[in-house]
Amino acid sequence: MIGKLAFRNMKRSAKDYLVYMLTMTVIAALMYAFNSLIFQNDMNEYFEVESLMEVMIGLATFFIVLIVAWLINYMVRFMLEKRSSEFGIYLLLGMKKKMVYKIYMRENVLLGSVSFLMGILFGILLREELLVIMFSMIRMEYHFDISFNKWTILTTMLCYAGCYLLALFRCRWKFKKMNIHDLMDAKRRNEEIKERGEGLKRLFLPVSILFIFAFWTMFSMLSNAGEIALFLIGLVLTIYLFYIGISAWIICYVRKKGKGIYKGQNLFLLRQFASKVRTMQFTMGTLTSLFTIALMGASVALMFSDYENTVLEEKFPFDVQVYGSSPEDDFEDELEVLQGNTDIHKHYIYRIYTDYENQVNTWMLTHLQEWGTMYQKEDGSPDMKKIEKMLKEEGVYCTSDTYMGITDYNHLRDMLGYKRAVMNEGEYLVHIKPRLYEEAQEIGEDLRIADALGNGYLSCAGVCGEPFSQDGHNGGDYIVVVPDRVLNRMKPYYSELAADIKGDAPPDLGRKLDRLTNDDELDFADRTMPELEGNSCCGSDNIISYAAVNLVRDNLIPEVKFMLASLIIPLFYIGLVFVCVAVTVLSVQQLSDSAKYKFRYDVLAKLGLERAQIHSLIRKQLGAYYLCPAALAIVISGKMILSMSEGFVAMTGVPAAKGLFFAKSIALFFGIYVVYFAVTYVGFIRNVDEKRR
Repeated sequence: MIGKLAFRNMKRSAKDYLVYMLTMTVIAALMYAFNSLIFQNDMNEYFEVESLMEVMIGLATFFIVLIVAWLINYMVRFMLEKRSSEFGIYLLLGMKKKMVYKIYMRENVLLGSVSFLMGILFGILLREELLVIMFSMIRMEYHFDISFNKWTILTTMLCYAGCYLLALFRCRWKFKKMNIHDLMDAKRRNEEIKERGEGLKRLFLPVSILFIFAFWTMFSMLSNAGEIALFLIGLVLTIYLFYIGISAWIICYVRKKGKGIYKGQNLFLLRQFASKVRTMQFTMGTLTSLFTIALMGASVALMFSDYENTVLEEKFPFDVQVYGSSPEDDFEDELEVLQGNTDIHKHYIYRIYTDYENQVNTWMLTHLQEWGTMYQKEDGSPDMKKIEKMLKEEGVYCTSDTYMGITDYNHLRDMLGYKRAVMNEGEYLVHIKPRLYEEAQEIGEDLRIADALGNGYLSCAGVCGEPFSQDGHNGGDYIVVVPDRVLNRMKPYYSELAADIKGDAPPDLGRKLDRLTNDDELDFADRTMPELEGNSCCGSDNIISYAAVNLVRDNLIPEVKFMLASLIIPLFYIGLVFVCVAVTVLSVQQLSDSAKYKFRYDVLAKLGLERAQIHSLIRKQLGAYYLCPAALAIVISGKMILSMSEGFVAMTGVPAAKGLFFAKSIALFFGIYVVYFAVTYVGFIRNVDEKRR
């Protein structure tokens, strides 16, 4: 009998809470698809950073399990309160409390099992789509291979079942403490609105708004984990204060009979909204936090996605480029590897020179926006002590300025398909990274580069900004191009090999070049930044930076894309689940309340409201309820995302407006929002109209 009753109740719950069931199906599918990247990741064999994807997915899964556990606990408790009268009747009929709980537990287990099985089937297909997207991102071909992995299924089942069982055991503890009176009275107590101290509570609204403005200012000043933790705690508390304040403000406004309450059905809408926010203020605050995290995560993911689609292709302009710390390096071994594994179209060996001064380095550190006044004295002059310390310890720029002859420069431009540079014998050029091109237009006004004969100075012929491999190879951020005769007064600093090969490079070419290093145990910093020479650097990129001795374009672009995908995909994963969880709670709340609202809409109909007017009123009611947490999340996250976007664009050179990423993330989640809103609206209308008939 218990089994039949549980099965019947499960079917009824599946109908009443269809949105919740579909969301759990989607979450199970997402869990399976993303967990498969840990146990069934076919890309691991191609990259040395194969564990990065597993770590990021595991970290994302941890946060998602916490939120899913909260959702299930919320829904189990919510359904218990909604059906408390039914369970009270069961006890009045003579059932034992233990038996009633078994019925409730079994129907929840059945409901969760159906969602899980449907989610696994959908997740298998989703996994294939996910791998197709990832392989296309790294320029590799993927063949469909629908397969099962016991560890993927087991991990997904443990995460999913663990959330359910934790919620059910907690519900059992609460159920044990309730008697027949508590069960019969639970639903009514849940609907009670206690209006106490509203005059004082309404002050929380302006206070929370002031705090939000303060947090906008504080966001750009965060510098360590402790400050970030305090910032997040304060922000969450501010969100909860906002909902306490806005509910109290509306109640006070109605009490004072403000002019707006007499327009149309405003009084009805305001009272409905205030009561709902009051009974759900903690939940609404949690949903706003989820929306805020989802928007910020999606915006960051879109930033990195835009980077890999635009800037990354320009980071490695040469097919192969090799750094040699010795100015006398002839790259004999490297050329042997290239000739044995590729078809070399042409190659070129050249030297980078220095005059053992650092006037260009000084200009960069005191004029670029990203450094601000960090290396300036109070009067605006360069702080040479800080500059010299930075050049010796940080490795952003070489310890001395870097130069190149015009002949070498034009040879490299020919290899890249650029137009040859033309300058007079008494001139020089500055070639700088594309992202710094606009900032460096005035660099020629301050540099004083001596001619070869020492009888004057060269004049600046201009600034070039094409992609030119300036993350430690052709200088760090910049290279000064001078007439060949000027190199006679300089010293060779280090050597470079650039090669153009026919076709694609073998997948392991970069690793073979790396093996030529005498000590394989040394990392890049140890191998390429000799303390005595100071002739290696990595440039000033500090959000996405990739510097290596050997650059093989066809190997590095897929590898960097894989690293970026390891960040982008988990962020979208978290954002998608958080949004689905949030809108599920909103939808279930409204659909379950449709029976209660039926009486109220019947009264409005008897007062003369037409069916179309009632439907319009329902849209407004649902719209305000749905819009509030989303709008607050947009306001809170907007300033922070715009600040992050501005820094990202400036430091990576992504050719995008700073507000574009925020707009895209809003549009992305707005689509999900609209779907859930439409489903809720249709279900709400159907329930109200059916009950009225």
